[in-house]
Amino acid sequence: MRGLKNLLPLLFLFACFCSEVFIALDTITINEPMRDSATIVSASQNFKLAFFSPVNTSDRYVGIILNIPAQSVVWVANRDDPITDSAGMLTISEDGNAVILNGQKNVLWSSNVANSVANSSAQLLDTGNLVLRDNSNGRILWESFQTPTDTLVRTMKIGVISKNNMIRLTSWRSPSDPSVGNFSFGVDPLQIPEFFIWNHSKPYWRSGPWNGNVFIGIPEMSSAYQNRFDLVTDPNGSEYFTHSFINDLALLYYVLNSSGVLAEKVSYYRDGHSKVAWTSLKSECDVYGKCGPFGSCNPQHSPICICLQGFEPKNKEEWDKGNWTGGCSRKALLQCDRNISARQEGKPDGFLKLANIKIPDFAHLMELLRSATEQDCGNQCLNNCSCIAYAYSTGIGCMYWSSSLIDIQQFSFNGADLHIRVAHTELGFRKNMKAVIASTVVLGLLFLAMSAFCLRKWLTRHRGNKQNAELPLFEEWEASKKESILSDKPEQSKLEELPLYSYETLAIATDTFHLKNKLGTGGFGPVFKGILLSGQKIAVKRLSNSSNQGIKEFMNEVELISKLQHRNLVRLLGCCVEREEKMLIYEYMPNKSLDAYLFDLQKRYLLYWNRRKLIIEGIGRGLLYLHRDSRLKIIHRDLKPSNILLDEELNPKISDFGLARLFGGNQDQANTNRVVGTYGYMAPEYAMKGKFSEKSDVYSFGVLLLEIVSGKKNTSSHDDENDLSLIGYAWKLWNENEAAKLVDPALSDPRVEMEILRYVHVGLLCVQESANDRPNVSNVLSMLNSEIAELPPPKLPAYTARLGSSEGEGSQQSGHSVNDVSLTIIQGR
Repeated sequence: MRGLKNLLPLLFLFACFCSEVFIALDTITINEPMRDSATIVSASQNFKLAFFSPVNTSDRYVGIILNIPAQSVVWVANRDDPITDSAGMLTISEDGNAVILNGQKNVLWSSNVANSVANSSAQLLDTGNLVLRDNSNGRILWESFQTPTDTLVRTMKIGVISKNNMIRLTSWRSPSDPSVGNFSFGVDPLQIPEFFIWNHSKPYWRSGPWNGNVFIGIPEMSSAYQNRFDLVTDPNGSEYFTHSFINDLALLYYVLNSSGVLAEKVSYYRDGHSKVAWTSLKSECDVYGKCGPFGSCNPQHSPICICLQGFEPKNKEEWDKGNWTGGCSRKALLQCDRNISARQEGKPDGFLKLANIKIPDFAHLMELLRSATEQDCGNQCLNNCSCIAYAYSTGIGCMYWSSSLIDIQQFSFNGADLHIRVAHTELGFRKNMKAVIASTVVLGLLFLAMSAFCLRKWLTRHRGNKQNAELPLFEEWEASKKESILSDKPEQSKLEELPLYSYETLAIATDTFHLKNKLGTGGFGPVFKGILLSGQKIAVKRLSNSSNQGIKEFMNEVELISKLQHRNLVRLLGCCVEREEKMLIYEYMPNKSLDAYLFDLQKRYLLYWNRRKLIIEGIGRGLLYLHRDSRLKIIHRDLKPSNILLDEELNPKISDFGLARLFGGNQDQANTNRVVGTYGYMAPEYAMKGKFSEKSDVYSFGVLLLEIVSGKKNTSSHDDENDLSLIGYAWKLWNENEAAKLVDPALSDPRVEMEILRYVHVGLLCVQESANDRPNVSNVLSMLNSEIAELPPPKLPAYTARLGSSEGEGSQQSGHSVNDVSLTIIQGR
């Protein structure tokens, strides 16, 4: 008891010391400055205040940074005055301001509070807000949220705070220069609330007005996006938005980049993974006023700009050249204008309705009525000569325009209805056009029906004489559908609706398939990068005449992947069957395929362990979707690094479904007499006997997992004495208790060694020789995430020796799916 009493003073001193350390973690005082080598961390450890250097520069800045591996800078103090040495310091000056000093003790930045007090300190809050506080009463004297840079985080205000205080984001000048750039983001105080991006002082993008729930000019803001923003107004003139989205697992924030694009980003606290969930500029049509006054922009059309009905280009020559900024002018005078110019009444004007559009800018908003109905809006507009258009939106009410209509965009969903006032003659023209269109459609259908009937009769008559002739592409397509390898019941495997691209469109997008746009070559043929007229980037997979894969694989991929939707599967945008061409159009993956990073001596260092974990788990989730979670049960049969594509955030997407097979609901295994795939990734029962199942995909996944962990190719030799494949080398090291030698030197971090070895263990379980011994994908993911804590010992894998030189080298050089072997399946008695 006496000893315990002696310890009490020590415990008290230790508690005081810990308290001081805790304060020092997130607080700066005049006696405890932050030097260049130090870091201030918020209590929740979600944000840190530190010195940093942007890419490609040695200049030093003080910034608030997301304290996760993504390391996004959300605020910069001395953005226009960098420190050129490493002796900088953030401290509290004698007058109580927060200041940044360089090595010569010159003040480069100050909080510049006029009514500062000497007894103050700076604290980094859990929200990411750096505040200067009066220690005597706790009053906040200054905060970084009042002077943001390019990032909007939760609880930050954006808009008009007071008569002389407007808070806006301002972009960096470039990714390596955080000084004030050309673009700013905020709320226009002279209009009903909506977000704008300005290029200098000119509008560059706008969100459309706020209806109390969403911005109606952003079609993606469906119910899932509700309540991410709150509008605050008060009688003193304040009108600002705060971002209120809360998720304990992730931080959602908005960044205005140096190119003027606002991006919604999500960073996950658990693993530091970040992704871009939405961007303001998805096409040229999102640029403010792309089509000029009275022009409408549609990114799905070519050209993207058209004049509104009743209007024509002001300058036809410029318009035809693609310069649409001059806009359009009215063809026929409105009634009020006719009365003035011709002194005659004439027939009354009417309204043309444009559905699902982004309503025009409110630069010329005439009046706003919240209590009226949509019919009241129309009547009031018609009785007012200065009203040229109106719209009605729940939560806003009636909106009127009195001058040019600018920044109109056609949406495919979630748009508003705009009613444009036109002369009576234009209304009649529209009715006549409807009749003409209806008649044309009927006559066209009759012509097509007669043509099809005559063509069928002709084909029937000549079929017996041309049995050996090569099928035209259309007939080959139909024949492939009848012989579809996707199902034993061809009638159940119909081509779903998929956009068809013309050859000309793809030729323009790829610069006539120029070599400079070639991304690579697979077993299917070459793949080209393309940019559509709308600005959308695409990847075009073109079937070559010399390809080992043909129309069956083409149709297989078209019919199968068009039914699949998963974040870890590449998205098929459409196809082209024209001029004897067969092409598939995919979403463009800017970081190409996994092998381009994994086996590159420099790029492999970008794949740190957490990133590789995410790639492995992403591939596993995609495979689980194919095997269990989609309405189809699909065996991929060609899983390998070159078929794993990486998006801009290095997230994996499984691609190339040309060799995939569809299973029936109760089917677990199938045989084939045509073995297709890539050497080194095929399970032994498939390569030798043509048997494939979920477990053959698991084998390929295991090989891929070992390659990702080791950074080595399975098809290369990895042991000078025994000439072992990667699997054999991993098995040898495992039995010698030296599995750590397998790990890529780029992952040298003792803190994650045990976790990496667990992944090696799971990889060896996946490549066991017997399919029955291998876990399914669901169990694999549970093992990787330690949901299954105890792992069974792995048994002897297949292919422990190196593949034959011809096989190994062939696969290594090309990476194509070139194996195509015919087998006679012998059934056991």
